[in-house]
Amino acid sequence: MSTSDRGFAHMDPEKQREIASQGGKAAHQSGNAHEFSSEEAREAGRKVGQSRQSEQSAGQSSQSGSRGGNSNEGGSQRGGSSEQHSKAGRQSHKNS
Repeated sequence: MSTSDRGFAHMDPEKQREIASQGGKAAHQSGNAHEFSSEEAREAGRKVGQSRQSEQSAGQSSQSGSRGGNSNEGGSQRGGSSEQHSKAGRQSHKNS
């Protein structure tokens, strides 16, 4: 086995999920895990939405001289809008 075949990134995705799940459970049991309040989730969503808007406008201005078009062409859009994050934050606390 070479050194490039070692480590978390080279594990089977199912094994990665299992280890990450164990870490999350341990953090909650020890009281070290942070649980976002609805207000914190809304604020995080608002910041992500602002960040995405500035990234997109910067990407569009840098592409205006080349091929133009959408800065996300050929790729997937990640992150979601601030409204989506706010909704997710509210929903995450329904069962608490």
